[in-house]
Parts: sequence; C-alpha cells; structure tokens
Amino acid sequence: MKERRILGELSLDRLVHERARLMILTHLASSEGAETGFTDLKNALGLTAGNLSVQLRTLEDANYVKIAKAYRDNKPWTGVALTVEGKKAIEAYVRDLEVIVASLRGGPKE
Repeated sequence: MKERRILGELSLDRLVHERARLMILTHLASSEGAETGFTDLKNALGLTAGNLSVQLRTLEDANYVKIAKAYRDNKPWTGVALTVEGKKAIEAYVRDLEVIVASLRGGPKE
C-alpha cells in the first residue's frame, strides 16, 4: 500500500535542491558507469572547475558522493561516484517532486 503524502510534509533536501548539486547528482545517478571523471562531469554540466569543486566537497561531506584521486596515463585524475546515501537522497527528492507535479495537475497527492 502506497503511503499518502501531502505537500506540507515534503522535505526537499536542501543539499540536493541547490541547482548545481541537483545537476551533479542527476548526472551521476543516470550515468551508466560507476564513476565519472571530474573533467567529464564539468564539461557535461557546463560548470566551472571552481564551482564543481565546491559543490562536490559539499556533497562529499554529506556522504552523497565519493571522490577518488588517481593517476591515469601519468596524469592526475579525479573520479566521482554516487554513494548509497546519495542514491537514496536523489530518489527521495524525485519522489517529492512527483508529489508536487501530481498536485499541480490536480491528481492524487501521494
């Protein structure tokens, strides 16, 4: 049985809700690979390196992403992966958005 939810009970995680962090988590959650390179992420999202770094640090502090530094072809490489907590956070956020959309369309708010 589906739990009924009302708009006033939605949490909309503020860490996820911020535009750049939402884009990062969405990209990682929809990526086929387990890990995405920093440069690939930066280019795909159109973020500056500085902004991406700040947002990734915030997500890492919340345990939503894991950052791994290594060398590939003798060059520094930074990989970013979604954690289990991050996956739960983005999924909960999407569920909240679905309640909002249903409310706007006059459908069931659950």
